[in-house]
Amino acid sequence: MVYDYLLKDINQNLSQKAIGTNKGLAKIGDELVNFTYSVAKSIYLTKHSSNSKVVLTSKKVGKIILANALKEANMKQFAKNRADAHDLADTVEAIVGYIWLSKKMNIEEIINFLASSLEGDLNNRNEEIKQAQIAFAKLLNHIKPYLPEKEL
Repeated sequence: MVYDYLLKDINQNLSQKAIGTNKGLAKIGDELVNFTYSVAKSIYLTKHSSNSKVVLTSKKVGKIILANALKEANMKQFAKNRADAHDLADTVEAIVGYIWLSKKMNIEEIINFLASSLEGDLNNRNEEIKQAQIAFAKLLNHIKPYLPEKEL
């Protein structure tokens, strides 16, 4: 299905800030980020299960994880000026929403990318936070070429 019409307003004035500060994209991206990470974590935990059990989990990705991933990927220019952690997390979600709606990556590709980027003991919350941050920074770096170079 084609969702181009949902991006019509953004594509008319396409810029990094137009994508990164769009509240509608952030809302869609919020759901995508949490869903894709939950499935990616489930895949990782199942593959690394000591008793070969399937592990299904659901996890909300915290704002600090996403904010730090945006900083690690050197993409703060997509966020509004003087952005706090919540704003930076919204920016990541907006970028993921844009990438999906514009068909640059589908949900399966995002899930597989995140799952393959995870390492370590995700049952340890501090380790999971670190690994999730790394995985999202890698995802953002991967999708940079699909995003506009124009800042404003």
